[in-house]
Amino acid sequence: MSEGFLALQDISVRLSGRAVLQHVTLSLERRSMVALIGPNGAGKTTLLKSIVGLLPFGGTVCLNGRDITELPERERAKQVSYLPQGHVVHWPLPVRDVVALGRYPHGATDPLHLSAADAEAVNGAMAAADVEAFADRPVTQLSGGERSRVALARVLAVEAPVILADEPIASLDPRHQIDVMLLLRRAADQGRLVVVVTHDLGLAARFADRVLVLSEGRLAAQGAPDDALTDSLLAEVFRIEAYRIRHGDGAVVVPWKGV
Repeated sequence: MSEGFLALQDISVRLSGRAVLQHVTLSLERRSMVALIGPNGAGKTTLLKSIVGLLPFGGTVCLNGRDITELPERERAKQVSYLPQGHVVHWPLPVRDVVALGRYPHGATDPLHLSAADAEAVNGAMAAADVEAFADRPVTQLSGGERSRVALARVLAVEAPVILADEPIASLDPRHQIDVMLLLRRAADQGRLVVVVTHDLGLAARFADRVLVLSEGRLAAQGAPDDALTDSLLAEVFRIEAYRIRHGDGAVVVPWKGV
């Protein structure tokens, strides 16, 4: 396996005696947006949690040539920023303070006393995620979609070279789904490695440089969207037939019927 910026070798995970991931090997580079797709229960969330150290795993995860398990927790948090699925904040913190939590790995423990660099990162992340308008509102008073964007802003505020986002568009309206994917695309173009879990095949095909398909814990396909999202793959893994057209420079993939 060639050594990418993020290299996974033979990753396997068992939970409650069941094999959830089986021998996943990947090599991913910076300045790329990777869509991680697959049916429910395929192991997508488990793979992200393994990378950030939230689950025990077999195999090796290397970041920039270094075993990620050897990194101190704070250093790992500075290098890999993770947006979990269904992120919820239960405390009525102002939005700005929630976003400022992204600076904790950099030593910012008090959102009311940020350094100039920390404040710039927080303000930039809020602007990018379009949450400036409610910076002073308690996050518990926001809609689900608004809270999702605040959570994304927190992840961006870390300024990590790797972003792992688990279904970041799940609760968003169509306009903000596109905005979030554009935002993550922009982060990749600026030099980050972005891995985003999504069930939207159309947005994956449009925005990602590379698509990874998990099925029953194994890597079923990987490659450019046109190479990974083949008719045979969609039928075998998702049990669907898709409608396809070209629009501009990209592919439009619309799940059409079951097979």
